[in-house]
Amino acid sequence: RVVAVDCRTPAERGMTTHDDDDDPNNETSQPQLAAKGQRRIYKSRYDSISTFIYQGAYIGNNSAGMENRILNTYNDIPVEIDEDSYRLLREAGVDPALSQHIAHLFIRDPLVIFDGAVEEVDDQTQTEHFESIQSTNWQTVRWKPPPPRLSPNCPHIGWRTEFRSMEIQLTDFENSAFTVFIVLLTRVIISFDLNLYIPLSRVDQNMQRAHSRDAAKRSKFFFRRHLAPLEEGDDGYGVKYNSMFARISNGHDTTSSSMVMSSHAADSDNVDENGVSHQRKKAPVAPGSNEENSYEEMTIAEIMNGKGDYFPGLIPLVLAYLEYTNCDDLTMEQMMKYMDFIQKRTTGELMTPASWIRKFIRKHPAYKFDSVVSDEIAYDLMIACKDIGEGKRHEPELLGDFRIRPIEKDGAYDVKLDSRRVNNNHILHLLRRYSRRKSFSEPNLFPAA
Repeated sequence: RVVAVDCRTPAERGMTTHDDDDDPNNETSQPQLAAKGQRRIYKSRYDSISTFIYQGAYIGNNSAGMENRILNTYNDIPVEIDEDSYRLLREAGVDPALSQHIAHLFIRDPLVIFDGAVEEVDDQTQTEHFESIQSTNWQTVRWKPPPPRLSPNCPHIGWRTEFRSMEIQLTDFENSAFTVFIVLLTRVIISFDLNLYIPLSRVDQNMQRAHSRDAAKRSKFFFRRHLAPLEEGDDGYGVKYNSMFARISNGHDTTSSSMVMSSHAADSDNVDENGVSHQRKKAPVAPGSNEENSYEEMTIAEIMNGKGDYFPGLIPLVLAYLEYTNCDDLTMEQMMKYMDFIQKRTTGELMTPASWIRKFIRKHPAYKFDSVVSDEIAYDLMIACKDIGEGKRHEPELLGDFRIRPIEKDGAYDVKLDSRRVNNNHILHLLRRYSRRKSFSEPNLFPAA
């Protein structure tokens, strides 16, 4: 739950709050009414997602066999839909999961309607009407279809997924660290073919827990135990379980047949037709699923850095991916700064912005410990945040050893892009300047073909 690590809203409307983050349920504390008051809507439009839409990939030519990616048991919370929209989508050939997702968006009215963009919009060639609904559902993740091209020569914008749960930080460094981490994590999931699904009811519980005070240090969150499928012969949790990651962490040769043989030894005569031991099936696992799909409560530090010999941790996986892609030394150096910073946040070595802001308020001379954030306190807090963001004030509790370069007006300029051709001497001068940079002076950077 990244929300617990990047939370920074311990006060609002002039009062300190019990939570550390902006609660998505602040829109209303009660389920909303829709369709003339006949139905209840259990989530606001500022909340977590209500359904998974990915249904797995086919194995070879066998359309009946689905890889174990997303099961219907994960969509275990109520999902209100607009029945007319759902029926229209199904008749058009859209699959049930995606039809349900779109029909769920259309239970709400649009919040913004622009003059000249109602009857004037051609729904056959434009998507303004759809986006008026889609873009006013601010959930933690947003699935975005590509917009239509205005002409055949326009660039194609592909399908996108927005990760929207994080809050903006005080410095560009923090924002960059979390942005880079999320992007790299998506690449890890795709390249390593990992599975992070847990039931949505647990996702909602995680969201609620992430908003509590000091959640990064004190709370635990549901997370999937096994990111990769179990291997044949693996025993159940609490018995002799050896995951793929355990073999690596214990220094075993993953190609050795003795590993598989030893895992069968205790129960070689008591397996099903797929070679999975009945002992594993009976072993204690996290509630609600079998071992391969099990989940358990972990701290943020365990989720990010690893737990036991079966869960490698998200940060080690990201670093493994960077090594796999042969990341260059300069980029790796910056990535290590980001990963080190995030790791210290998860272990509590560095404060979250919410904890730092709460501490600032409580230590302010004008604070009377009555939960009131006066104008004087708010002003001083804003000045402090501004100075931190601009590199004028260093807070080791918040940023550790990393210092923000001061942002100054000197040297800043605002000119229009010049389309005039640059003369040859100027081009050569610019190239010489670039060639003197460290990255170009490294030996064998561009080896001969």
